[in-house]
Amino acid sequence: MSGDPSAPSPSPILGTGRDPEEDRVHEAAHAPVSEASDVPEPSSRPVIPAQKVLRHSVRGQVLDALRAALVDGELVPGEIYSGPALGERFGVSATPVREAMQQLALEGAVECLPNRGFRVRTRTARSLAELAEVRALIEVPVMLRLARSVPAATWEALRPAALATAEAAAAGDLPAYAEADRAFHRAVLSLADNGQLVQIAEELHRRAQWPLPGAARVRRADLVADAAEHVALLDALAARDLPVVESLVREHFKGA
Repeated sequence: MSGDPSAPSPSPILGTGRDPEEDRVHEAAHAPVSEASDVPEPSSRPVIPAQKVLRHSVRGQVLDALRAALVDGELVPGEIYSGPALGERFGVSATPVREAMQQLALEGAVECLPNRGFRVRTRTARSLAELAEVRALIEVPVMLRLARSVPAATWEALRPAALATAEAAAAGDLPAYAEADRAFHRAVLSLADNGQLVQIAEELHRRAQWPLPGAARVRRADLVADAAEHVALLDALAARDLPVVESLVREHFKGA
């Protein structure tokens, strides 16, 4: 039996386009309340507008989709994209797209063009080399310090995070690999117990994952080799082999 032709078509990136949070908020707002219930007075509980909850959820989904499109090369450096056009592509209004693009502008991925849209920033090989140098300046000393103090059992607990990068690499899924790669580095650096360090390192890492204009798609073999370095790094950290740790991290950044 065919469905209702008036029903909205699913979004290619965001799924059905409906957010389950919308139904939950609607049901909670219209649920009957018994006079004998112990529900607190309205003034004693926080009020969360339904529209704000839904918009935040959709904005987050759009932001994730745009970040994946940047990593995968679907958003081409130098090209201009409008909020309404991307909203139509994702099956949402232009508002969450613009909000997500503004976040990407803060991260340095795009630039805002008044009354035109957003242009994906063009990067150079030099900018990638500079990012690799800065990442090494931050992460190498931290990992060497952690290698001297963190027990082997702790490093072993991070092995699933390293294996997750290997699985994404084997599948040739570049956006999934980028996400797993950041998650692995975030898990390692979080052992330093410095939230500012983790935040700054992840922002630099994300920028290092955006491809150069006209660059060929990353080969699966390169992703597999990159993921293997994560496992090797854990082994070196557990063994407290400081020269190998430093060498692996520096080479890993050059290939990132």
